[in-house]
Amino acid sequence: MRTVVVANPRSGGGKPAHFGLAGRAERMGAEVWLIDADHDAASLARRAVREGAELLGVVGGDGTVAAVAAVAADADRPLVVVPAGTRNHFARDLGLDIRNPVGSLNALSDGVPARVDLGMVGPHVFVNNVSFGVYADALLDPGYREEKARAFAAVVPGYLKGEQGVEAGVDTPRGPVECPLVVLVSNNPYHVLTPRYLGRRFTLTAGLLGGIVLDRPPDTPPDLLRHLRSRLRRQEAPGPAGEAAIVWTAARITLHGPEKQLHAGIDGEPVTLPLPLTCETRPGALPLLLPRERPGIPPEPVLRRPGTVRAGDHHA
Repeated sequence: MRTVVVANPRSGGGKPAHFGLAGRAERMGAEVWLIDADHDAASLARRAVREGAELLGVVGGDGTVAAVAAVAADADRPLVVVPAGTRNHFARDLGLDIRNPVGSLNALSDGVPARVDLGMVGPHVFVNNVSFGVYADALLDPGYREEKARAFAAVVPGYLKGEQGVEAGVDTPRGPVECPLVVLVSNNPYHVLTPRYLGRRFTLTAGLLGGIVLDRPPDTPPDLLRHLRSRLRRQEAPGPAGEAAIVWTAARITLHGPEKQLHAGIDGEPVTLPLPLTCETRPGALPLLLPRERPGIPPEPVLRRPGTVRAGDHHA
């Protein structure tokens, strides 16, 4: 089986070199093609398919993974994901070991087949999320990769003061929300009820998108983020329109507005998208090979309402 691994040598501040991932993959019989100024991840993956690659691998973060995943899904080639980015949300939610990416290479020779969903916004694939608002604006800062805290600090005040927002409306189950602070659409829903697992996805096969809208109702406290954190600590689900957050799941989420285009962040990469736009799910679109030995996905916590007692609980 001809195997081509597309690797981003700059991911995670140089993680591929630190772990010697290219050399390890080559010793396992794979060809390793490096992304550079003239060859991006998608073009390398398409070339690999044209030249007969039966198995694709990708070394990098969510943005690099998404680019190669789009090609793998369209060509129906299995993909091996080797997490070497900064956050590695997709790999983590696949149950891979994001602290030590070396183990993920074992899938090249003895992988377990699986299929997971992909998200789509227009022609773009996302494996983690597409965001609009404060995060998307921070990505536009030329120095974002080197100084993320500074980039966020430059844009957050305008949002929290109500001076900025998403220049579009989004349809939610409780009606359209105009010019919210943030819109986040994820490939399968995020867990939002407990701080420990905030932002985790306990499945990537539900065939649904997760939608989160942060709005600014008339009585929003001055520190919106602190308000949301306190609600999560009290294990309260974000609530209906008129409260600070709306959270839901759907197969399709639409944004619309008078502007012709909208800034967005797709898996951490800045893009500009035409309005109106629709986010959709592609259930089971991505074939994977996963390593047999991996940490796995923890069980999703089940919240108990105050005063309830589970079988087996005892009181003194």
